[in-house]
Amino acid sequence: MSENQPILRVENIRKTFGDQLVLDDVSLTVNRGEVKILIGPSGSGKSTLLQCLNFLNTPDQGRIWLEGREFKAAGRHDLCAFRQQVGMIFQDFNLFDHLNARENVRIALIKVKGLTKAQANHRAMEELARVGLADKADLYPAQLSGGQKQRVSMARALAMDPKVLLLDEPTSALDPELIGEVLAVIRFLASAGMTMIMATHQIAFSATMAHEFLFMEKGRIVERGSPKHLLAADATSRTKDFCAKINELSGDLAPTDKSCTCRSSNLGV
Repeated sequence: MSENQPILRVENIRKTFGDQLVLDDVSLTVNRGEVKILIGPSGSGKSTLLQCLNFLNTPDQGRIWLEGREFKAAGRHDLCAFRQQVGMIFQDFNLFDHLNARENVRIALIKVKGLTKAQANHRAMEELARVGLADKADLYPAQLSGGQKQRVSMARALAMDPKVLLLDEPTSALDPELIGEVLAVIRFLASAGMTMIMATHQIAFSATMAHEFLFMEKGRIVERGSPKHLLAADATSRTKDFCAKINELSGDLAPTDKSCTCRSSNLGV
């Protein structure tokens, strides 16, 4: 697949919860190596869209293609295979509290990919090193900071060799001083060519690496375009107005790569 061909294509996704329409005819295309950023007010459908792309929520209507092949949630085996290729990073980490960092990363490698314990341990350590946590492998979630927990969850997702990584507000549960270390990992992954779709309010950071902003409101993508275009000084976009309000409230700053030690050796993305 060439880089200008879609790796993920979504058409006319619709999702309701009871009488509430949460996603209304959403379509998007992501090429290999692209970073798409979902922004918009709370309740606009960003998290639900990401969950539908991973089939954590099954769309009521719409179609999803991965590398040109349409996927339909026909059974547990198919879902498992799809989720290996479309990884998910959650707001609240979703780590197993009774497992240490290495065990959290290796468990799916053993149970899903069928690796031996030794193989899974080796791969888990590679991924923990990639996110700067090789020295924390034996620590349990209760012994880790929020930023470290999120980096373990990222190592766990990356260990499955996903073709697309979905990130749902990955810094929203973190204290301000811990946000930079997670953003540094995301920046590293983007520079290494990982295809990502991320919902975030880290506007200044996202603008430095995003290929496209997708502004969502009331379950629809109402505006899309490059950060340079949508945030230009003379732009009159809905996106610019929203981002200006976010920046006024949070003082959104882009981190430096020094906030986390990430390794580019051993594994390609």
